[in-house]
Amino acid sequence: MIAHADILYMTRVQKERFSDLMEYERVKNVYILRRDMLSLARPNMKILHPLPRVNEIAYDVDDSSHAYYIQQARNGLFAREAIFCHCLGISLEEIKADKTII
Repeated sequence: MIAHADILYMTRVQKERFSDLMEYERVKNVYILRRDMLSLARPNMKILHPLPRVNEIAYDVDDSSHAYYIQQARNGLFAREAIFCHCLGISLEEIKADKTII
């Protein structure tokens, strides 16, 4: 978890980064963001996370006004669409107009 200004960047404890499985098991559920932890957060603070989550964000945080990770994932979809279109030399309008694509 890294806090910067009004953004909280989160990620999971990554099992693949541990050479000692016992160490991973010891720390994997230590860092969990819960809704009550946001009680003193600034109103405009946003929580970002690359998804998928494992246990690092409690599900009740999803309903918080601070939870921005679902929107972040949605924005990532649009960004990838734009990159694909650019690389293929086509426009998104062309794709939407193509009736052969299911």
